[in-house]
Amino acid sequence: MAKTLQTLLKQIAQLQKQADALRSREKTEVVDRIKEAIAHYDITADDLFGASPAKAARKRAAVVKTGGKARKAAAKKPAGVAKYTDGAGRTWSGVGKRPNWFKDALAAGKQAEDLLVKA
Repeated sequence: MAKTLQTLLKQIAQLQKQADALRSREKTEVVDRIKEAIAHYDITADDLFGASPAKAARKRAAVVKTGGKARKAAAKKPAGVAKYTDGAGRTWSGVGKRPNWFKDALAAGKQAEDLLVKA
């Protein structure tokens, strides 16, 4: 008995329908068992999947672990306000190591007062 391509494709389609129906039934049964276990053990979404990225980020920002003890994280300091500028868009707050453009300007004969930001 020679099978044609058309016959095989019909058989494949029938088997695929049977497989889809079986999968759907099994899926329903699995979901029911999972729901029962969740209710029985009081499982939360965080228990299953961990904290959401946004929630985890907030938690990391709020608590810093040091020596096994948790404490509130220090508030991040705002960026310093520009005190000096070279007029080309480079600025420095006057705090920390002097930038190269500032050192170069002083070496070229300018005074620090010449580089102050004019309000």
